[in-house]
Amino acid sequence: MRRPGEILLVSTYELGHQPHGLALPRAFLERAGFAPACLDLAVEPLDPARVAAARLVALSVPMHTALRLGLEAAARVRALNPAAAIAFHGLYAPLHAELLLAAGAIAVLGGECEEELVALAAALERGADLARFVQRGGDAAPRARLDFPVPSRAGLPALSRYARLAAADGTLQVAGYAEATRGCKHLCRHCPIPPVYRGRFVAVPLETVVEDVTRQVALGAAHVTFGDPDFLNGPTHALRVARAVHARFSALTFDFTAKVSHLVEHADAVAELARLGAVFVTSAVESLSERVLAALDKGHDRAAALAAFRACAAAGVPLRPTLVPFTPWGTLDDLVDLLDVLEAEGMLPNLDPVQLSIRLLIPPGSLLERAPGIAFEGLDAAALTWRWRHPDPRMDALQPRIAAEVEAGAAREAPPLETIARVRALVLAAAGLPHRHVRVLAPDQRRVPRLTESWFC
Repeated sequence: MRRPGEILLVSTYELGHQPHGLALPRAFLERAGFAPACLDLAVEPLDPARVAAARLVALSVPMHTALRLGLEAAARVRALNPAAAIAFHGLYAPLHAELLLAAGAIAVLGGECEEELVALAAALERGADLARFVQRGGDAAPRARLDFPVPSRAGLPALSRYARLAAADGTLQVAGYAEATRGCKHLCRHCPIPPVYRGRFVAVPLETVVEDVTRQVALGAAHVTFGDPDFLNGPTHALRVARAVHARFSALTFDFTAKVSHLVEHADAVAELARLGAVFVTSAVESLSERVLAALDKGHDRAAALAAFRACAAAGVPLRPTLVPFTPWGTLDDLVDLLDVLEAEGMLPNLDPVQLSIRLLIPPGSLLERAPGIAFEGLDAAALTWRWRHPDPRMDALQPRIAAEVEAGAAREAPPLETIARVRALVLAAAGLPHRHVRVLAPDQRRVPRLTESWFC
């Protein structure tokens, strides 16, 4: 297992950035004396030579889309190299352990899995029993703090092949990706993190994060996404990281993700992060409906969401929300209200149009799997989610129409507000309300910074 390429690490999709799910496991394996090869199917074709050389193929599945693509990739790997051992690792792996085992996996790892991946390689090398390497749900929760090496990015596809920062001045800048913490101390019911981390989060050492950023700047990064589930789970650590990075690279910009409640509670920290180079923040607002927020156990209400928008605007860090407009509890009136409020607050330019099309995913193992009041229609094994029916047929009819409009807008590279205006027309028509104009920014007006990849799962 020690010869170059006998371990092949594969990623299928990581939100448009260079995959951390390759770089970090690779660093653990290299430190243990292995020489893994990497393959990112998001930007590279499947390489038969790399697959044929592998004795262990480990697929990273940190999210729903990655898992669906990972299952397809595993089937192709199996066809090219029937003797290779296949493992899956990442947040979505333990939630779908039985499905992955049925697909031929010999190992399913989640949570803080990198040392377990090293142990798996060693066990295969010895011909030892592999039963311990199948984790299910909460069995994947982190048990001990890891000794984090700096992610190993040499030889990965160039950063310029991934999503870029579309800056406020209209320029595109090469973007890197780093993580200062992993896991989350919150238990939002629709999120894939709580079933695995069970309310825990761990901090990556400051020196490790700064060195990872330093190496990416050397590779051309002018911007970095801190992809922590919530950068402000540990606000003191977040500020130390941002200060250290800014001290070394004063022109480097960054974005981060944080909960609504943290943005309100730590408004002073958000303001300092803006001074240190933050150009936008992503937050899982999800809805402005009190009923929906309570059902999802988001830990914030409508007033807090609006306060977060305003606090971030005051700090000079636009809040870019993720939304789930289509849930079993959301109504057409809620969707009309959402668009009205975002426009009244001047927040529509912050919005990626795709966020208006999102329908709630309930994968096996989700905290919502047995929630009362949801009209479940059975498990869609191919889509890796439970199907549910909305009590208002208009909502089930509207969602695919909005999704198609968003996809068409992306295909023709339409300005986001133009697509939002088209979506709003669909919403108002479905609700039987008169059309209302959405102002589209002129080309020379200041734009809200965003990444060129707008998908979130």
